[in-house]
Amino acid sequence: MSALAHVPTGSGQPATPPAARSGRYRFLPYLLLLPGAAWLFLFFALPLVQLAAASLYDPSGSLATGYALTWAFGNYPDALQAYWPQFTRSFLYAGMALVLALLMGYPLAYAIAQKAGRWKNLLLVCVVAPMFTSFLVRTLAWKTILSDNGWIVGLLRDVHLLGPDGRLLATPVAVVLGLTYNFLPFLVLPLYASLERLDYRLLEAASDLYASPLRAFRKVTLPLSMPGLVAGTLLFFIPASGDYINAELLGTPKEYMIGNVIDSAFLVRLDYPQGAALSFLLMAAILAVVFGYLRKAGTDEVL
Repeated sequence: MSALAHVPTGSGQPATPPAARSGRYRFLPYLLLLPGAAWLFLFFALPLVQLAAASLYDPSGSLATGYALTWAFGNYPDALQAYWPQFTRSFLYAGMALVLALLMGYPLAYAIAQKAGRWKNLLLVCVVAPMFTSFLVRTLAWKTILSDNGWIVGLLRDVHLLGPDGRLLATPVAVVLGLTYNFLPFLVLPLYASLERLDYRLLEAASDLYASPLRAFRKVTLPLSMPGLVAGTLLFFIPASGDYINAELLGTPKEYMIGNVIDSAFLVRLDYPQGAALSFLLMAAILAVVFGYLRKAGTDEVL
């Protein structure tokens, strides 16, 4: 081995042993990870630690008198007892919006993936195009669409689905519709990615074996699209359950979600301990839902 290591190369220099080359570059992957790790540490880990500390401040403090870290773990049960209706409402609205998005998003993703042909790219652009506009502007547009003088309310009144004084704006319906619209692309795109890889010959084989279209969907299409379905539902549900813009602009205080309470605690009431405690409770609740969902669906479905 020592003789081979000193065989001259074309440049006249001895060849570098593979062991030496591997030893020289073995830390290179870690150096490449360093910028990303530093970014996560500075802008995620440190703020999270600071937020955890704020949730344990003395609740009797204020910006004027200052806060003291008294390890007030009672902030958590107090915050949950005071705002459990908003917690329940957040997950209820997010779940209703998810069901509505699935009813619209799955057929849309399937049509784009399997039936669109040369129009596939154009339809994908149409799905993503609303996200080029500000989230706030999109929600304000829905406020105009669902207004009492809008054509949707007028049509529903004409067909007697709404009373003469019926309205959609400032109701739970408006909030759920806003959540569905704003987060629908997060569901459609992963579904499209799974359905686009679907081998159409499997559906033909199911048809040859006398499977009805519904049975072929249940036995072939749905199982093969599960990775996109699981990923899409998570990408939809997580931001929807923490949203507060839709409830703020399309609802009333009766429709406020937990995100509205957290926003008010930090920016209006300046109650930092309660706002931080509510933030951690929301994060813990979402993590519990996600882990339970992944355990039920199987972690392999998101790979």
